[in-house]
Amino acid sequence: MTARLGCFAACLSLIATPLLADEWPQWLGPDRDASYHEQGVTTQVPKSGLPVKWRAPSAHGYAGPAVADGKVFHFEYEITEGELTYSAGRPDELKGIERIRCLDAETGDELWKHEYERDYRVSYGGGPRCTPTVDGDRVYTLGAMGDLKCLSTADGSVIWEKSYSDDYNAAVPIWGHSAHPLVDGDTLYCVVGGPGSEAVAFDKLTGEEKWKNLEPSGDGPGYCPPVIIRAGNQPQLLIWSPENLYALKPQSGEVIWSLPAKPSYGMSIMRPQKQDDKLYVSAIGGLSVLMQLKPDGSDVEVEWSGGASDSLQAANVTPIFTAEAIYGPDCQSSELVALNPEDGSRMWATMQPTLGEGGRGRHGTVFLIRHTPSGKYFLFSEKGDLITADLTPEAYTETGRQHVLEPTSSSFGRPVVWSCPAFAQQAMFARNDKEIVCVDLSVQ
Repeated sequence: MTARLGCFAACLSLIATPLLADEWPQWLGPDRDASYHEQGVTTQVPKSGLPVKWRAPSAHGYAGPAVADGKVFHFEYEITEGELTYSAGRPDELKGIERIRCLDAETGDELWKHEYERDYRVSYGGGPRCTPTVDGDRVYTLGAMGDLKCLSTADGSVIWEKSYSDDYNAAVPIWGHSAHPLVDGDTLYCVVGGPGSEAVAFDKLTGEEKWKNLEPSGDGPGYCPPVIIRAGNQPQLLIWSPENLYALKPQSGEVIWSLPAKPSYGMSIMRPQKQDDKLYVSAIGGLSVLMQLKPDGSDVEVEWSGGASDSLQAANVTPIFTAEAIYGPDCQSSELVALNPEDGSRMWATMQPTLGEGGRGRHGTVFLIRHTPSGKYFLFSEKGDLITADLTPEAYTETGRQHVLEPTSSSFGRPVVWSCPAFAQQAMFARNDKEIVCVDLSVQ
């Protein structure tokens, strides 16, 4: 009887204990795979819309927010001199302040900020690109000009910092440093881009260099964030430079294998996506490649390679790779595309979530987040719309849409908001160049 009462009491305590809220501590979520696991959220935007919990002012930025421990980490740039031109081929020359702000996730109230003066000389100079990376009591930020900082999440004080240009003689890519730093174990992995330091591993606690390797290409370091996969029962650090995709040993930086994968304009951007023993990369210039990892992880073999007009060219958005399909926006046609992972052929394409049916233009952008409990998708469009949809090999089916932010930036002559949102605490957190918004997703 005592055992039964104890079991009953334990069950009651589990029922009474609230579910822990999911966090979004870095770019694309906890595992950097654009998966959202939280229960108790709506997966269809109602016609009446979803409640907005709060809005808070923001300066310029492409960096999406991170959410952890009840806090929102928001990275921005306040321009004090100069004007944005939104020219793809000519850098803006600006003076301003790069700033990381910590907000209360429930209210949007500012808890602390850390800021520093920083001149910009990059194309599309409207702020930092990299989402803050939160790891326990520390948050790591990488500014557009290569300022790497480790800050206390409690008060924003600097624990250690590096300058890619001063410490590694790294040139700034034309579109700014964009490779979100990665924490794994006791190491912070970064794409730096100086001589012999395309990839650098730092002790995450002290900032001490552990190793560096690889020469940057003539097009610079690229924009692809580092990622760790498992292959042949061993971890591999993937670094995609503008000429080659490399797999390195995370502990030493030693090259395990490499594969030529050269996009146009040095635009290696998307995170290489893994599904079982397959890897996929895509970029402008007709680059769409599916590889198979050898069982021992020693190399890869190309299974298929798609073309510019019949496959997928990824840029601003990392596609989602499932067993049934590869979903992502094509930067040239601006269509959201579904590829057959067996041969790379298109199963469908639509402009509905990017520029709208009948829309025209390049680099139409929509960010994709898969809700794993339901298999449904949240999308955030460059027009500032939160969209719910079903994505299957057969079709794109939109189930709801709500306008939540104005597109305050610009590209190719049209207004856009190019920033990946965060999904945490039963809410979506998204930003433009004027405000950050929290939209309540909880089931009402």
